[in-house]
Amino acid sequence: MRASIQTTAGLKKRTGKLSACFIALNKYKYLYMLLLPGFVWYFIYKYLPMYGLIIAFKDFNFSKGIWNSPWVGLKHFEFLFSYPDFYRIVKNTILMNLYELIFSFPAPILLALLLNEIKSMAFKRSIQTVVYFPHFLSWVVFGGIVIQMLSPNDGWVNHLRGWFGLEPIHYMVMSDYFRPIVILSLILKESGWGAIIYLAALSGIDPEQYEAATIDGATRWQKLIYITLPGIRNTIVLLFILKIGTMLDFGFEQIYVLYNPSVYDVGDVLSTYIYRIGLQDARFSLTTAIGLFQSAIGFILIWTANRIARRYSDNALW
Repeated sequence: MRASIQTTAGLKKRTGKLSACFIALNKYKYLYMLLLPGFVWYFIYKYLPMYGLIIAFKDFNFSKGIWNSPWVGLKHFEFLFSYPDFYRIVKNTILMNLYELIFSFPAPILLALLLNEIKSMAFKRSIQTVVYFPHFLSWVVFGGIVIQMLSPNDGWVNHLRGWFGLEPIHYMVMSDYFRPIVILSLILKESGWGAIIYLAALSGIDPEQYEAATIDGATRWQKLIYITLPGIRNTIVLLFILKIGTMLDFGFEQIYVLYNPSVYDVGDVLSTYIYRIGLQDARFSLTTAIGLFQSAIGFILIWTANRIARRYSDNALW
């Protein structure tokens, strides 16, 4: 009898939750309709392609198709982890992302803080237009500009060196310069666009806090430390967690445009390696195995970063 009562109560509770869900769906149906195109896009381009992950466990053959290709188990993963170049490529990818975290990630924050201090709206908008513009150029165009700037014959960087009596340097074929060039070009291209998020977060800080700090005699530096940075801390934490999740994924377009065989030892990353052996050498099963490994590590990293954020701060992804 008691079990029957508990079952009935549980059924009523679930029915009540379902009814509340339908009521909320009906109340906000137009907002959910706005969400629908994004959901459809993600479903088509992010979830449906997951069907192809089984290629990593097969010897894929175009004529046989995915299902009829023979199963080989973990053969491609065993080859991957025994291949010496794989560890060099993973090392390059991790180092590129670490340099981006150290130098490129703070750049939009600093830029947003500087723009926030500008009082003249006309000057501020002019600066914003200039720093936003490179984002709208493709890496093919922007990379071509970088290569031309560093050209040993026509580049203004080497012309500047010539004025001081220094010999021109072939920057783009020297391994020592490649990583700094990649990170610096990334900062120049994307910092302005990334600063938009932080400027939006800064606009949400209550101006009365600054007024009260001014009355109390706080300097600009003290306002920055005790009001501005805490005000955008949650935004910084969220973007940092998302960045941690892509530690094994560095921008393909940028590296592909800038690198060449002379700098493969420091510039070859997982995305460019997958392109070369996957599309150019038609080794689809191996590249799918690499992509699956990359995604698994990315999930572990973002889960770990989120757990740490939940433990030591009030903000996290979930």
